Amino acid sequence: MKPAGKNEKFEKVTLDRFDRSILSVLAEDGRISITDLARRIGLSKSPTQARLRRLEEAGVIIGYRALLDPIQLGLDHVAFVEVRLSDTREAALSAFNQAVARVPEIEQAHMIAGNFDYLLKVRTRDMSAYRRFLGDTISGLPHVSNTSTYVAMEAVKETMLSDTT
Repeated sequence: MKPAGKNEKFEKVTLDRFDRSILSVLAEDGRISITDLARRIGLSKSPTQARLRRLEEAGVIIGYRALLDPIQLGLDHVAFVEVRLSDTREAALSAFNQAVARVPEIEQAHMIAGNFDYLLKVRTRDMSAYRRFLGDTISGLPHVSNTSTYVAMEAVKETMLSDTT
């Protein structure tokens, strides 16, 4: 399932308390069985399954995945990078967006309304790996004019969406 693209129209789905309960439970445990999910939300299995299918088809649930611990994988270094582009016309933004989407070290990329154009969250093994990545990859992205890096010392809160109220 793919979320609607930026040019595709989509209707906002109306969610009732059972739908919100399904989303809340799945956000905590995406591997829960339909039987256990139904029991947790207070419905029988068939209506729970139908609601789940509707939420998936409507694009409210866009997928399921394992959450990996980056520290256990040796990816301890987190940097937030402000990026300013030399060109902000639509073609330049699109080229930058497409290039960023292909770089696995960039965990998040947000277009920003402010003194810079994008904020990137980058995860690498250590400072020297980040330095190489900055010089070889980020600086080579389309239309990058300059960057500023902020190194995270500690993650105080990192969560995915789980509260649907």
